[in-house]
Amino acid sequence: MSTPDPIADRALSRASLADGNPTGWFDQLYTAAERGEAVVPWTRGKPQADLVTWAAEHPGEGRRALVVGSALGDDPELLSAAGWAVTGFDVAPTAVKAARARFPESTVDYVVADLLKPPGEWHHAFDLVVEIMNIQAMPCDFRPAALTSLAGLVAPGGTLVVSEVAEESTDVETWVSPPWPFSRAEIESIAQDGLRLADLGTVRDGARHWATFTR
Repeated sequence: MSTPDPIADRALSRASLADGNPTGWFDQLYTAAERGEAVVPWTRGKPQADLVTWAAEHPGEGRRALVVGSALGDDPELLSAAGWAVTGFDVAPTAVKAARARFPESTVDYVVADLLKPPGEWHHAFDLVVEIMNIQAMPCDFRPAALTSLAGLVAPGGTLVVSEVAEESTDVETWVSPPWPFSRAEIESIAQDGLRLADLGTVRDGARHWATFTR
C-alpha cells in the first residue's frame, strides 16, 4: 500500500496551472486521496473553528446560504444545523460525491459548480455566502474574476463572510504555495457590485483575515 503524499496538492496545482487550468487540480487531488495516494490538507473532519463561532451567533431561520468549496461537507452541515437552507458547491465532483455519501440524510444541496463560472440563477440569490480559504488556492492572476463572481452571489440584504490567510502576517519570501496569501487590499476589493464592507479584522493571532460584507 502506498503512503499518502502530504504535499501532493502543490505538485498537482502547479501542473494544472501550467496547463492554464486554475481549478482542475482539485478533483485530481480528491481522486488521489480517495485512492489513498494523497492528503487533502484542508479536510479535518470538523467545521472550520471560526465559522463555528460565527454560526452560533447568526441563526439562519430558513434563509438561503451558499458555501464556496464545500469539500466533504463539514461547513455546510454546520450552517444547516444552525437553521440555514444550504447549498454547498465544489468544483471537484469527487468531493461532492463524498459529501453526499458522508451525509446521506442531509438537507444540504451538494452540487458541482465552478466559482469562475457559477450558474446564472445564483446571481444575487443567497442571503449568506461563505468563502473560507478557497480563492487563495488560485494564483493572483485569477483572483479578480473570482472575487467579482463571489460578490455577485449575495442577495439584497445578504451577507458575505470571507476568511483567507493574511499576507501581512506571512513571510512571503519563504511561503510555499498553494495557498497564496491575501493582502488587506484584495479583501477590500470584494466591495463591488453594490456590496459594502461591514467589518474587516483578523483571527488566529493575525494569521487570517476575517471580513463580512453586506448588500
